[in-house]
Amino acid sequence: MPTPEAVRLRPAVAADAPAVGALTRAAYAKWVTLIGREPSPMGADHARAIREHLVDLLAEGPAGAERVVGVIEMIPFDDHLLIENLAIAPDCQKGGLGRRLLAHAEATARRLRLPTVRLYTNSLFASNLALYRRSGYAVDREEPYRGGTRVHLRKPIPPGP
Repeated sequence: MPTPEAVRLRPAVAADAPAVGALTRAAYAKWVTLIGREPSPMGADHARAIREHLVDLLAEGPAGAERVVGVIEMIPFDDHLLIENLAIAPDCQKGGLGRRLLAHAEATARRLRLPTVRLYTNSLFASNLALYRRSGYAVDREEPYRGGTRVHLRKPIPPGP
């Protein structure tokens, strides 16, 4: 498992769409049995997301032979930055890469002068909720979603340099 320091962060490009899709499917596969369906990010159009949103990757290994081990998709709105997808390769989970991507989103919000980062997850994804709470995110609201409950979270981002 790579450490957060052993991977580099870079913007996704069109050619990364298959790797983003494969990583997302692998990362979310553990939740299929729990909720009885594929989580929404598994069926997303990742090529479109790369074209239209801010998508950044964590990659390990040399350029040309790198492995994508993390992805974050962010959508800027007038008053917040939404994390649409955060996925870490299954064999790299619980090693600090998710926290690194959350910190990257917060820095992106600060750079864009957006006062809040928002995200959402399924109420049954206990490990995700625990990570977000440890990282300073608070529950904003809950709503029914596709037979379950979607939990919306937010974190205020103080202005910075």
